[in-house]
Amino acid sequence: TDSCMGSSYNGSTGVSSPAFRERRDDYLRACGGFITGMYYIYLLKSGKDGGYHIGYTSRLKQRFVEHSQGKVQSTAHRRPLELIYYEAYISEQLAREREEKLKQFGSAYTGLLKRLGLK
Repeated sequence: TDSCMGSSYNGSTGVSSPAFRERRDDYLRACGGFITGMYYIYLLKSGKDGGYHIGYTSRLKQRFVEHSQGKVQSTAHRRPLELIYYEAYISEQLAREREEKLKQFGSAYTGLLKRLGLK
């Protein structure tokens, strides 16, 4: 749970749901509107096999460099890689939940690919 001055901001509903927006707004009000750190889920596309990789990080630029330089075991053999999409979250828990949902390769994953025109 990520909290600021007693206001809890965590949840498991979709990023566009009213419940999600309400938790986000409560969190921002309690924190005075300041966001101290961002967390990201990202989608990479392999130039070698055309497949996708879903990841999570708090350092998006640095993580992409690590992937591109072959320092990440899961993608080293799939280079070159292109960062084709990311989402930013103010809560680590929400970013991890979204990554987990996408890695289930169900409707969240399919919906994202369709929205990006990749499926």
